[in-house]
Amino acid sequence: MTESVISFVGIWSGIIAAGVFLYVLLDGFDLGIGVLYGFAADPADRELMMNSIAPVWDGNETWLVFGGLALISVFPLAFAIILPAVYFPILIMLVALAFRGVAFEFRFQDPGGRAFWDRAFHYGSLVATFAQGLVLGAFIQGFRVEGREFAGGSFDFLTPFSVLTGLALVFGYALLGAGWLIMKTDGALRDWARRAGRVCLLVVLIGVVMVYVWTPLLEPTVARRWMSWPDVLFQVPVALLTVAACFWEWRVLGSSKDAAPFAVAIILFLLSYLGLAISLWPMVVPYHFTLWQAASSPSTQAFLLVGTLFMLPVILMYSGWSYWVFRGKVRRDLGYH
Repeated sequence: MTESVISFVGIWSGIIAAGVFLYVLLDGFDLGIGVLYGFAADPADRELMMNSIAPVWDGNETWLVFGGLALISVFPLAFAIILPAVYFPILIMLVALAFRGVAFEFRFQDPGGRAFWDRAFHYGSLVATFAQGLVLGAFIQGFRVEGREFAGGSFDFLTPFSVLTGLALVFGYALLGAGWLIMKTDGALRDWARRAGRVCLLVVLIGVVMVYVWTPLLEPTVARRWMSWPDVLFQVPVALLTVAACFWEWRVLGSSKDAAPFAVAIILFLLSYLGLAISLWPMVVPYHFTLWQAASSPSTQAFLLVGTLFMLPVILMYSGWSYWVFRGKVRRDLGYH
């Protein structure tokens, strides 16, 4: 294997990993707002929740498109195996995201049907998040592969483990959403978000512990890695830090700090992401193909990298500018148009 292949794969792995995490973080909190939206009783609070994400929600999904295009271009073998394995949850996710987006816009333009569009926004967010959790669970448990093709059934993704990860992600995104509301709102809605955040955190903690226990039982390769040297030097501290972050989040949710709950929730997601990466590295099709085995040719990777290095700063700049312009608390007298 040439040095150029190794270097390009390493660069692309970092870019895609960062893109996926940014999607989980950014679209995660606005999907979490949608999950919480259906449980807010006050119409004025629901309006404020919607206004808190109105300027940024559609831009957050840029990272979903980026991740999908990067995967099919740089790791085509992985895309060819993973897509048919999780075709149905991805299809459901995309339909739910589209329905959610339509509901977001129509609720402002169709006051008479606002109750319907509100429910559509809530359930679209809920279904899209749960579908993403199913994909994550299916990815962790692995796929049946023969040669270089997916050899399983259309519903292999649907297992108790994937359902667990789906439910955990729903509450995880809701935790991010609660942190966002605490940071962006005041008064009764902020207090409600603190209480909702604590409920979500308890479920997330249970889900994290169950995934940590279940994953090595599900796949012997992971169990051997967790117990082998030097992987144990990385996995154990990350696991302990994850639990510590959960307790830290519990404390800041009960404090008077507004930005801390969202910031600590980000840390919690980052630690969980690192734990997953340590468990599966360097597999891109778990337990079958590594990143290097699934990669496209070095010339393809180099060609795509040139364009990406110009495009990424642009995406980061306009995303960062949007958050900067709409920083601070959301006011009830300012609406979305």
